[in-house]
Amino acid sequence: MGERVIGHIEGVVPGAIFPRRRDVKNSNLHGDTMRGISRLRDEDGIYVADAIVLNGGYEDDEDDWTRVRYTGASPDEDKSRDGKRLLRSQSWEYRDNAALKCSFERGYDVRIIRGPKGDSRYSLVDDYRYDGLYRITDLRTAISKSQALDGSPIEICQIDLERLPTPQQELTTVERRVAEVLEQQGELLDEELAGAVSDREVPAEEKFPTTRVSRVQRIVRDAAAARRIKDLYDSECQMCGLRLVGPDAQPYSEGAHIKPLGSPHNGPDVERNILCLCPNCHVRLDIGAVVIEDDWSIVVRAGMAGENVRAKLKRHLRHKVHGEYVRYHRDWWTGRGDPGQ
Repeated sequence: MGERVIGHIEGVVPGAIFPRRRDVKNSNLHGDTMRGISRLRDEDGIYVADAIVLNGGYEDDEDDWTRVRYTGASPDEDKSRDGKRLLRSQSWEYRDNAALKCSFERGYDVRIIRGPKGDSRYSLVDDYRYDGLYRITDLRTAISKSQALDGSPIEICQIDLERLPTPQQELTTVERRVAEVLEQQGELLDEELAGAVSDREVPAEEKFPTTRVSRVQRIVRDAAAARRIKDLYDSECQMCGLRLVGPDAQPYSEGAHIKPLGSPHNGPDVERNILCLCPNCHVRLDIGAVVIEDDWSIVVRAGMAGENVRAKLKRHLRHKVHGEYVRYHRDWWTGRGDPGQ
């Protein structure tokens, strides 16, 4: 692993899994095995924050995958015995909060690691997962939902973070080399397209250079989360039971996102939002030909030829599909309004 620095750690990509906090620390993603905020001395000797662990923090925390509202840190004596409630107000002078404030002022990104006690929509059952770089977009002094024991308001240090777009999340050294080749091919294709038709016929906004970079990343990296789900089921389709095997004796399946990635859905690339499906069932899910009920029953909405689907979705004990994504997909395709509103 690369040394602990501000930003990306060489050799560690988003989606990497770690069984324990000690493993997170040993990977140089975070500098502590207990505290939520990791500090690092900058070149001038001033402490800045380089990473945060989200693992069941304070009640004022909010996690929406791409956006996080985080409550700062407090000394142990300022917290309840279980560490879930604050007994008195926080201060920006406290060392961890001061480090976060300094990172905000210097424009530094921080690494986010989610633990098993975090938001159930994104967290793994037992492990920790590195989820990439987030930018601190704002910070403020706010009032907590709970009051102090004497009934007075509690001031908290509140920090807003936003996940960097996929093209700005790091690739490994080998992946970068592959990406460079694919990027060059994409540029040549753009040049050929520009020579074949006029600029008037192909508006500049339709060339999507950022989208191309994002696509390149997905080509060179079979997302770690999808890979883990496919391995869990040994590539057997959760909907129809089909297990495809190629002439090389290797099974083939696809990681299907229940709540789709990208606009307008903005679903997260996490295990709880992914199914292991055969290509046919992947398409069926994507076009709304099937939806899943809250009791995991599979409802066929359009006539299908080929493999019959199961009565209920197959679920592994270690695969905790979150009901919110299932409901989103169902509401989107059954015309109950835009569930994103």
